[in-house]
Amino acid sequence: MRVWCDFTASAHPLVFRPLVERLRAQGHEVEITARDYAQTLQLIESHGMEATVIGHHGGRSAFGKFAQMRSRLRALRTWAKGRNFDVALAHGSHELTMTARRLGIPSATTFDYEWAWLQHQLGCRAATRVVVPESIPPERLARYTAVPPKLQQYPGLKEEYYLSDFDPDESVLGDWGIDPARVLVVLRPPPDVSLYHRHSNPLFPQTLEHLGRAEDVHAFVIPRTEEQRDYVQSLALPSVIVPERAVDAQSLIAFADLVVSAGGTMNREAAALGVPVYTTYGGRLGGVDEQLIRESRLRPLTDPRALELHKRERGHGERVKRDPQLMLDLLLSALG
Repeated sequence: MRVWCDFTASAHPLVFRPLVERLRAQGHEVEITARDYAQTLQLIESHGMEATVIGHHGGRSAFGKFAQMRSRLRALRTWAKGRNFDVALAHGSHELTMTARRLGIPSATTFDYEWAWLQHQLGCRAATRVVVPESIPPERLARYTAVPPKLQQYPGLKEEYYLSDFDPDESVLGDWGIDPARVLVVLRPPPDVSLYHRHSNPLFPQTLEHLGRAEDVHAFVIPRTEEQRDYVQSLALPSVIVPERAVDAQSLIAFADLVVSAGGTMNREAAALGVPVYTTYGGRLGGVDEQLIRESRLRPLTDPRALELHKRERGHGERVKRDPQLMLDLLLSALG
């Protein structure tokens, strides 16, 4: 079987790494395309995969995003035509499902945030299968034509599947000169291209300022873009560490005392690894985060002074592991 995967954001190589490994171990051929955005390409390489780079992020403007999507759709269609793929798989890449439909290739997409209206209107309508967590109420997905049998749901978090074989590497602490006596807080900025954009949620910059001046804290910021990295560095906060390259974020999270993230994946990685985590997300909560909050595995943050900054006992906190084969089987159900 020939399988096509498309990665368009940093989380996608993480989600698909164990799936690609299983497909190849089972004797299937897998080809990967990727968009040049954030740390996507670095993470593909660091996880032992290779990809054909097609397209880049369209920037903040709606026009730029639309123009880049049109260009990438044409390029993907040209690249995929004649390669005789049996199935196409993605995590939220509407460009993959749209291209696959044009070429008559069965496709499956997975995601875990249901309010990205335009992305899902395009991606879900074109997909053969839509695979999401059980914590997302099915009625929220019907507007995207994602109803059974197209809609398939799995228990738990996607992070509990792709982190099931993960063992944290303690050397990451020495690589960045992290003092074990200080409280390690790992931070992830919001998905805004610019942290200082006038429409941005001010809570994350306030949290960064609060932690960046605390003498007993290491505030390790994992930016999404070069622009975010430059902005954080320009603040010159004494307790902040901001890397110049992609890092082993999962190991940092595993050894962290606390995680504060405005995005989704890092919040859920912390929850899967049993690490205390706060969210500064200012948009509409999805079903996954609603469930985590009900279970007290995720705490909303409204004031940085509410953060509980203390050392965490290693090994304290429940880690959940699930078999990635279930995720793979649901995606491959697109074959009928």
